[in-house]
Amino acid sequence: MSTAAMPNFPTGFRWGVSTSAYQIEGAADIGGRGPSIWDTFAHSPGRIVDGSSGDVACDHYHRYAEDIALMAELGVTAYRFSVAWPRVLPTGTGAVNPSGLDFYERLVDGLLDHGIDPVATLYHWDLPQPLEDAGGWLNRDTAHRFAEYADVLASRLGDRVKLWITLNEPFIHMSLGHGIGEHAPGRMLLFDAFPVAHHQLLGHGLAVAALRARSASPVAIANNYSPVRAVGDSPADHGAAMAYEALHNQLFTDPLLGRGYPELGFDDTVVRDGDLDVIAAPIDVLGVNYYNPTGVRAPEEGSPLPFELVPLDGYPRTAFDWPVAPDGLRELLGWLDRRYGADLPPIQITESGCAYDDVPDADGRVHDPDRIAYLDGHLRAVRAAMDDGVDVTGYFVWSLLDNWEWAEGFTKRFGLVHVDFATGRRTPKSSYAWLREVITTARRETAR
Repeated sequence: MSTAAMPNFPTGFRWGVSTSAYQIEGAADIGGRGPSIWDTFAHSPGRIVDGSSGDVACDHYHRYAEDIALMAELGVTAYRFSVAWPRVLPTGTGAVNPSGLDFYERLVDGLLDHGIDPVATLYHWDLPQPLEDAGGWLNRDTAHRFAEYADVLASRLGDRVKLWITLNEPFIHMSLGHGIGEHAPGRMLLFDAFPVAHHQLLGHGLAVAALRARSASPVAIANNYSPVRAVGDSPADHGAAMAYEALHNQLFTDPLLGRGYPELGFDDTVVRDGDLDVIAAPIDVLGVNYYNPTGVRAPEEGSPLPFELVPLDGYPRTAFDWPVAPDGLRELLGWLDRRYGADLPPIQITESGCAYDDVPDADGRVHDPDRIAYLDGHLRAVRAAMDDGVDVTGYFVWSLLDNWEWAEGFTKRFGLVHVDFATGRRTPKSSYAWLREVITTARRETAR
């Protein structure tokens, strides 16, 4: 970690933390909530590393006021949360669950009472199970149900949510959930998962229209991006890297910005006339989720994929064994700026964080110097990209709380706040105190 002072950030820069509904809310069968694909997946034997589920998670549903107080003490100006689609529309469509909307209204109003901007993500992977039973994102109809859901939320909260985010990481949901089956709903379609990509993007475009009809707040999408680095110098290695870059970084960005789909050899018969115009509805912000770069080389003969993912050497590693590479964030932001130019809206870093095996000491304190070093490096990378001319207007840390980490269950801790999953007790870590000082200093300096 650098000992130099953190560089200044401009007035109005958005300092935030992020979470997602299934990872923290719990209350899986309380208040009229219906089942999601993650409820089904987590309760299927062998799917989750430690056999756990998000049934209780961090119990944020009951402890949201405590968590808002933690955010207020941290000094953040925004909180990015996700709404659980099955808590609002238990079957994915039809009758609205009033108590579900009431919960999110209490959350939003509580944030505003503490001067924190509510940033609402509509979809963070928890599709209502009845929609999955009808085909899920392979079914074009799901895109239209998503737009209905967006209308319900905007009708109730459109005057108070300060930024809408339609989808979270549609690439990850397509690839891990529908390509190789590591996430819910557990499909293994490989490249036959392209309809999932298209229908998510179509749903995004339809939701943008629904949100704008009911709310004056800006609209965004949060994409996961990863700089792609060829491991090996052969033309085949570089070709594999280009193929993966098109899949990971371009597939969910080119059509958003009016460029259509990159050439990937997909069966694109699901794309209908007018779809690309719907998808390219203007957005106000591009959310960038960044964790690490990806090493790629040419695959072995007979591989069903045109690339092989391989580790990158020379970096420290997180508990997820991901390389800690702040230089990759600056590289990525520069790539987006060069590739999309004037078509690129302002960027907010909507997720950036790291998992480490954080354990309270004998006095109950949680020291996480590796997370401090991680955040220090990545904030400096953002400032450097801004100095390079990239328009970045915010940074959200993943995550406020240690949470239920998808297929890894409770085995990975990303939080600024330690959670005892047996009791729910929250303990701010040393990274929380460090970030509080960074934010306090930044807001004080820009106020001068």
